[in-house]
Amino acid sequence: MTDPGGDADGSDTAVEVAFTIDDATYPFVSASERASGPVELVEMIPRADDRYAEFFTVPGIDAADVLAVAEGFEDLTATCLTEHEDGGLYEFVVSGNCPARRLASLGAIPRQVRGVDGNGRVVAMVPPGYDAAAVVEQFLEAVPAADLVRKQARDSLQLPFSRATIDRVADGRLTDRQREVLETAYDAGYYDWPREASGADVAADLEITPATFSEHIQAAERKLIGFLLEDART
Repeated sequence: MTDPGGDADGSDTAVEVAFTIDDATYPFVSASERASGPVELVEMIPRADDRYAEFFTVPGIDAADVLAVAEGFEDLTATCLTEHEDGGLYEFVVSGNCPARRLASLGAIPRQVRGVDGNGRVVAMVPPGYDAAAVVEQFLEAVPAADLVRKQARDSLQLPFSRATIDRVADGRLTDRQREVLETAYDAGYYDWPREASGADVAADLEITPATFSEHIQAAERKLIGFLLEDART
């Protein structure tokens, strides 16, 4: 396959890669065939046991129909977080063959996962220090339905959940304990790609059980996701 971006693989440079995926066996692609607008990833957060929580907006489809479709996938668990007249926000916990999860496992940072009228698009950033060509090659081997459409160097790399975002939301939405857990996880590298500290590691630092850590971190993350979605709409 021709490389659309040339040889932008310097170890000190972030590289943006973009793929198209038109395979309806991927839920975000198949859902976009029925949706009234783009089915789009809002945020993606690592969970325990190599799973990821992916938060998608799905417009124009009843929640019951979305959840019924999700039940057909053994490696996917879906939860409707909010439902409104135009659609809803859903949390999909994935552990199987998901393009965004596959890219994350290779060290890339998914920045956009979007389905429109049965056509999928996935954009990710390959951080400095990673071989972008190798990431692309391994991803295409794992997801043969994908086609590379762009690869280009970027001057900067913005990671999810910056300190400014945490501070902005924490002022009015998080409890003191949720903020403490979230900040400890952030500072420990829980949100780094690849992750530098597991949930169990952060729980030990906080002197709480992993189950209690999971409860607090997921509550804080959902509030962050809600804020990000509202902020984007505004």
